[in-house]
Amino acid sequence: MNSNAEKLYNLISNDSKKKQSLFLIALNNPKLALEKICEIGREVDIRVTKEEVVEYLETVDDAATKMWLIKARGGL
Repeated sequence: MNSNAEKLYNLISNDSKKKQSLFLIALNNPKLALEKICEIGREVDIRVTKEEVVEYLETVDDAATKMWLIKARGGL
């Protein structure tokens, strides 16, 4: 079974507006981007913690996601 973090990642990945908005937030404030991801999860009833999001992102084999995660770690 897929984790909630994976379900939420897929939902956001398929929504260009959400994805772009999160990317812009992450450039300036990675912590806020994680909070927004969790907020989106609450809105769509896919509850996740910041830790679950970071753990899941570590498993994603996507260059753009890995770059964002490096940026997020620097700000956390």
